[in-house]
Amino acid sequence: MAEGDLASIAAHFGTLTDPRVNRTKAHALLDILTIAICAVVAGADGPTGMETFGQERERWLRTFLDLPNGIPSHATFSRVLARLDPTELQRCFLAWFAAIQTTTKGAFVALDGKTLRGSAARSWGEAAVQVVSAWASTNRLVLGQERVASASNEIPAIPALLEKLHLAGCIVTVDALHCQVKTASTIRDRQADYVLPVKDNQPHLRAAIAAAFAAAHAGTGAAIHATHQTEETNRNRWERRTVWTITAPTVLAQLNPDGAWPDLASIGMLRSERRLNGTTTSDQRLFISSLDGNAQTLLAAIRSHWEIENCVHWILDVVFREDDSRVAVGHGPANLVVLRHIALNLLQQARPMYPKRSLKQQRFAASLNTATLGQILVGPPQAETG
Repeated sequence: MAEGDLASIAAHFGTLTDPRVNRTKAHALLDILTIAICAVVAGADGPTGMETFGQERERWLRTFLDLPNGIPSHATFSRVLARLDPTELQRCFLAWFAAIQTTTKGAFVALDGKTLRGSAARSWGEAAVQVVSAWASTNRLVLGQERVASASNEIPAIPALLEKLHLAGCIVTVDALHCQVKTASTIRDRQADYVLPVKDNQPHLRAAIAAAFAAAHAGTGAAIHATHQTEETNRNRWERRTVWTITAPTVLAQLNPDGAWPDLASIGMLRSERRLNGTTTSDQRLFISSLDGNAQTLLAAIRSHWEIENCVHWILDVVFREDDSRVAVGHGPANLVVLRHIALNLLQQARPMYPKRSLKQQRFAASLNTATLGQILVGPPQAETG
């Protein structure tokens, strides 16, 4: 890894508070973190793997780290991860990736929660750690994460995460649990637009939106503002999606009489029809949004939301084996989430260099070849601008 890239890590993680007492500092905190990041990219899933990686790649690591006392032990990695402040580590994560990417106007950002099943420590009554994450589908990067407080749930964690992100001009989506006034207000405060699904946790709003679309389709209510439809056929599966939007001020005023939903500009209905093996099913979903009622944009936002399941949660479980991790002490689980997100972002950023390799194969290649690992850490060459 080039000195400039080490300097980048040092610049963004060098301000971390070292949780150790001075007499126990046999290894520099930045060395520990750098080895940990490299190890997770190359396939390590915890402190033992970090130590093993360090021992096997010590000669390479010494080309950019001093390592005066050799490679830290797995116990050292475990203690540091357990005691390091995850809020500080996340702040460094946000600063690092804010420096290498910018979310663009109109980009879709999805937020969703995940439970780290292996982090539960039932023997002393510790529940599994829950984390909410933000995924930018345009950039294909995790933008940040927030741990859910042990005595709380995901609902307050989403606004807390939103407040830390740069979202101006983006379109933010969440699942129905987070169709909350506070969430919508925080999104608008961040100068972004929202698309919120409305289900049974907002029963009156759901019923009113359904009635508005029923009247519009029957010709007895406000007119449909826009319609957009797509069809897909994939082997023995066919699917048609139709979106309608309403922007009539009279309807919006009835739905939002006290203005609680900030800048509510449109409501949407998505009807999905699927035919698989000769059986046809359909479902209907309702949405509120601060967008202007463009049905094509609304459908794109709705569909992009599920990327966080496929491109983040599924990859963390299958490629990074997150649910199999048994790290459960202190802040260890939350800090490992940040390290996995760092590794995932680096791997996603390097995809253009390895277009025919899956992320799993990229990690395997990084474990075999330090040149490949170094390229992943550096990222693809930036195009020159005149």
